[in-house]
Amino acid sequence: MKEKIESLFKTIDKKDAAGFVSFLAEGASFKFANTPEVVGRENIQNAVANFFSSIKGLRHRILMVYEAGDFLICEGEVTYIKHDGTELTLPFADILKIKGGLISDYRIYMDPSPLYNK
Repeated sequence: MKEKIESLFKTIDKKDAAGFVSFLAEGASFKFANTPEVVGRENIQNAVANFFSSIKGLRHRILMVYEAGDFLICEGEVTYIKHDGTELTLPFADILKIKGGLISDYRIYMDPSPLYNK
């Protein structure tokens, strides 16, 4: 599972929204911080692509991965590169429910508000 998680975050760090949803089950749900939940691969791909367009780049550093039954919990730091070139590193925790080898529910817990503060 560690290799799959590493592959997932490499795909995210490439800002590859289509690649990201390939890790998700067809009817998956996705929730990023305090944004509304999004359901379905196409809707999730659109939401993620929209977010990716708001930043120049990003990179993740995974600190810990915990397995608990059908759930994976990832703790780490994400560094965002803003369009003006400045960088901001924030902590995050992701909870992923795995069903049939794919993510059926993806929840990102973090406070992204500093990313948009002037």
